[in-house]
Amino acid sequence: MHLAVFGGTFDPPHNGHLALCLYARERLEIDKIFISVSNNPFKQKRCAADEHRKRMAECLSSEINLTGSCSQVSGWELDKQQPSYTVDLLKYVHQLYPHDRVTLLVGEDSFREFHSWKDYEQLFSLCDIVVFRRASTETSAAHPDSLKRKGSIEVFDFSYELSSTEIRDLAAAGQSVSRLVPPSVHRYIIEHSLYR
Repeated sequence: MHLAVFGGTFDPPHNGHLALCLYARERLEIDKIFISVSNNPFKQKRCAADEHRKRMAECLSSEINLTGSCSQVSGWELDKQQPSYTVDLLKYVHQLYPHDRVTLLVGEDSFREFHSWKDYEQLFSLCDIVVFRRASTETSAAHPDSLKRKGSIEVFDFSYELSSTEIRDLAAAGQSVSRLVPPSVHRYIIEHSLYR
């Protein structure tokens, strides 16, 4: 099985997250998407509580599954109640799926700091890495040839200019975010009066 790991704070999950998962599934022939909800070390005033973020990630997963894909949500990082690192998450995933091929899905912004991640060189023995780049930017500086030689890194252009911060700000201002988030996420935000 080919498993993709997609982590984030998902505060809230938006249409860009959904589109990226669906694109990765088709382009990379992914069998299962493992969505990991991470701790938010920079919690701000309008951020949703952990249980809400996990539930919204489950809404995202249900939207992915509507398309015939298979995804699951993990709260393993949240349950740790301490800083979580990608290398630890991938070791955990390998415990769950010891015989499967694992690909880490990473946004361009996160990948720019890749060299500063904890034990980043170990990641190459744990997974392939796919970076999703905004089509208008150049990512080559973020992954020098020395990194490419260590393991598998692929870069795909993927433009979907959405920000969870902007969505929270719009919701706080009383504006509709229905076109920016999947329908089930929008319903959840309304039902629980999030970001007000």
